[in-house]
Amino acid sequence: MTTPSIGLLYQKVTELQAQTPWGNVLDAGTGLGSMRWLQSIDSSSWTAITGAEGMARQIRQSPIFHAREQDRLLVDNWMNAELLANEQFDTVLADYLLGAIEGFAPYWQDQLFPRLRQLARGNLYVIGLSPYVPYDADHDAGKLVTEIGRLRDACLLLADERPYREYPLEWVLRQLRHANFKPVDVQQFGIRYGANFVNGQLDMCAARTQRFKDRGLALAMSEHIADLRQRALNYVAQEGGLRHGFDYVIQAQAM
Repeated sequence: MTTPSIGLLYQKVTELQAQTPWGNVLDAGTGLGSMRWLQSIDSSSWTAITGAEGMARQIRQSPIFHAREQDRLLVDNWMNAELLANEQFDTVLADYLLGAIEGFAPYWQDQLFPRLRQLARGNLYVIGLSPYVPYDADHDAGKLVTEIGRLRDACLLLADERPYREYPLEWVLRQLRHANFKPVDVQQFGIRYGANFVNGQLDMCAARTQRFKDRGLALAMSEHIADLRQRALNYVAQEGGLRHGFDYVIQAQAM
């Protein structure tokens, strides 16, 4: 688990929207979390985009999924210039999309907000994670989180997959302004990672080792994964979690 919970971040989006009607809503990078949120708001219609057929299937099979006649769940890629061509939306949500898009449109992140600006006529909400993998931490909890993140990314690369690429808050604000969005509010939420995070990330690592071409490396990595899991879980049990980094929520308006 992490603190804040995903639900808290969507709650903040709802608070920032205040009394403004949601209108037609675009969920630009949908998942189970944002789909649950979409079902909870009073929109005129919603359109949800995912680049993964597997995610669309998982959403459609979930008990949370209820689509009205005017609602759409689409599988597509934002690099497709024809996607939602000539449409506009009153509210746009981009939650963790900058990080996830690396797997579908690598090195295209600087084009995302100009692309969404073509579609937005009201509020854009950006939810993101401040990157931690490239940076050294100065405390034990942060060092463990960073070690887990680096191991995860290494395992993904060795299994011929592409890791997420998170972006700092300052970079996102700069790109929003370049794309003719006006940031009007920013909220930051400190994170406390728990046992679910540790096990989830390291289970992902363990699964990827099965696809390493070098089986000696796979064995050594499996032993390292087990050692890191034990160290991280011991810290979580003693300290109540791994406190490191933050999520952010940005409200911006189309200019």
